[in-house]
Formats: sequence, C-alpha cells, structure tokens
Amino acid sequence: MEKLSGKDKELIRGSWESLGKNKIPHGVIMFSRLFELDPTLLTLFHYTTNCGSTQDCLSNPEFLEHVTKVVGESLLYMLQCSLGQAYTAPLRQAWLNMYSIVVAAMSRGWAEDGEDEAD
Repeated sequence: MEKLSGKDKELIRGSWESLGKNKIPHGVIMFSRLFELDPTLLTLFHYTTNCGSTQDCLSNPEFLEHVTKVVGESLLYMLQCSLGQAYTAPLRQAWLNMYSIVVAAMSRGWAEDGEDEAD
C-alpha cells in the first residue's frame, strides 16, 4: 500500500484544520458539485436503488469507477472553493495521494467482502 509522505500529511492536516470547526458548508459545496457532475447519484441517497441489490451496485466495476472519479473531483473542487489561494499544487497532490489510498483500501474491502459472501 502506498503511504503518504510527511509533507503530504502536514498539508492535509493544515488544510483540513483551516476549513474550521463547522465543515457542513464545505460538505454542501462538495455534494452540490457531486450532483452537478452526475445527477443520477442522487438516487444513492434513497433507501432503494435501481440495482438488484446494494451489493450489486457496490461490486459493479463501472459504478465504482464512476463514483470514485466524481467524488474525487467533488472533493478537490470543495477544497479549491473553500481554501482559495491556499489551495496550491502541492496541497492538491497531497489530497490526491490520500484519496487514492482511501479508494484502494475501500476497493480491497469490497473485494474481500465479496469473497466472504461467496463462502
């Protein structure tokens, strides 16, 4: 598993702290962008989906790739809007590095969960 550098960790922590204690407005920016990029993602926030089952959706590689790209872009957009000039190229790269690690860990978890269900 790839690891974050000390500098990446410092940049991420600093930028996260600079968003302040009330992160709700920043989340609104992120999710507004998410739904702007793909309005069909609104259906993910209902208790039923168009998939045969939740696991069907979560294990679909096309679904995972699509959501991963859109959520990542929305996160970066929120940071850019919220941090303004403090959103630098090294900070963007640090967040991209962290996000790729999270996505890799989640993908492994989904794969392992699918293996457990097959047993």
